[in-house]
Amino acid sequence: MSLDLTSVLVFTALVVNVSGVLFILETLLRRDEGAGRIWSVAFLGAMLTTLAYTVWIRIDGAWWAVAVGNAAFVAGTGCMWLGCRRFNGRRMRWSSLLVAAAVLAAGVAVAVEGPGGGDWAGALWMFVPLLVFAGAGSVECLRGEMRESRTAWVLGAVLGFQSLYYVSRTTAFVTSGPDSALFEAAFGTISTSFLTVTLTIVAVVVTSVLRASRAPMRGYLRDAVTADVAHGIVGDDSFALVLDGLCSRAAARGETVAVTAVRLDDLDQISTAFGSDVAGSVAATWRTGVRRYAPTNAVVAEDGPTGLILGLAVASAQDARRQAGAIYRGLFDELGKVGGGVIPVVGVGVALSETVGYDPAELVRVAREAASRAAANVETSVLVDEG
Repeated sequence: MSLDLTSVLVFTALVVNVSGVLFILETLLRRDEGAGRIWSVAFLGAMLTTLAYTVWIRIDGAWWAVAVGNAAFVAGTGCMWLGCRRFNGRRMRWSSLLVAAAVLAAGVAVAVEGPGGGDWAGALWMFVPLLVFAGAGSVECLRGEMRESRTAWVLGAVLGFQSLYYVSRTTAFVTSGPDSALFEAAFGTISTSFLTVTLTIVAVVVTSVLRASRAPMRGYLRDAVTADVAHGIVGDDSFALVLDGLCSRAAARGETVAVTAVRLDDLDQISTAFGSDVAGSVAATWRTGVRRYAPTNAVVAEDGPTGLILGLAVASAQDARRQAGAIYRGLFDELGKVGGGVIPVVGVGVALSETVGYDPAELVRVAREAASRAAANVETSVLVDEG
């Protein structure tokens, strides 16, 4: 069976655009934050890619559409990786700059060759970032919070397959050339279009499930958030500024800074079993309890929909461990009084400048990972990272 290139590209554009529009609309309806927004940009990039390539095949001399399509393709895959990093709470500055540079390079490479560049102008400047970003996204799906979700493993498999495909495609392009029978049969535009359709459908389902795993919790926390100012819980931007100043002063004096992350799990299961009212009471008690049992001089801040984070200077690592244990024991007692003794899984993780250093972002990251490990380990509810 012979397939018309124009028909295949139109079919690909239809599937990708419908999937992308649905994901973006869901993002707007959920008022999603963080990873969901970045993944929406990834789907916008995929939509622009298919539209640009359709213009390229339909209009003679539209070499500029190849530049737009290549750059958008790199942006889409790069934003999938960035969304995974954001989901895991990792630093975004250097990775965002790397993606932006790759997008610019992919577009400029085609523009430099101009109208005489042909259909495969700047191809390597697109292939290499695609295999790198897809591979990095696959690895990110097996780290941090995403490692705990089997749904994320599916996304990791999808991105891993895309990376391997582009490794093979790049190799065939360099060794055999784009006009060879091998390249046309296995890695040509038609074959890649079918792969794109398959991966897009899987990706939109998996990212929607991953986002939904967090989104319901915002409903339980919405009422509690309005009272956070009165309870002494600041936003993440304010916390970043305060922690940066605290680390600078402590480093100059040789004092120890402790960042403690408190993670709450199982709200969805509690809502399903006991109702949303009980889940809301549990969430509100958890938030007020962390502030109540935290040291008076600790700065407490938001850390995602199911996390709070504290920063303060401590006398020693033993002092930080003791304070984290007091928070956990106080929360355990408070939560035991809510909803007939429904107690969620609580994990407390501590990062110390003695082992991590005085980088605020690194302290926060290590504390989050320690809290995740503590929540997943039935034998350890408080975990102090020791490097």
